[in-house]
Amino acid sequence: MTLDQLAVGKAAKITAVNGEGALRRHLLDMGLTPRTTVMVRKVAPMGDPIELHLRGYELTLRLEDARSIEVEEGAE
Repeated sequence: MTLDQLAVGKAAKITAVNGEGALRRHLLDMGLTPRTTVMVRKVAPMGDPIELHLRGYELTLRLEDARSIEVEEGAE
């Protein structure tokens, strides 16, 4: 499953960050690294972007970028 498919209020653990070049590096620099627990906090009224909670802060991410992140649901 990818991060864009995770429901609001659900937590998951990142298993892989796909993509190439600058986009992948940017996602990793923002803290979206494998084995990190992430939770979807909100979705914008039009559905894009989504607000995530990870590592003690909130991060807003476009759905297009969230599709590059594979997650495993059921993280604590």
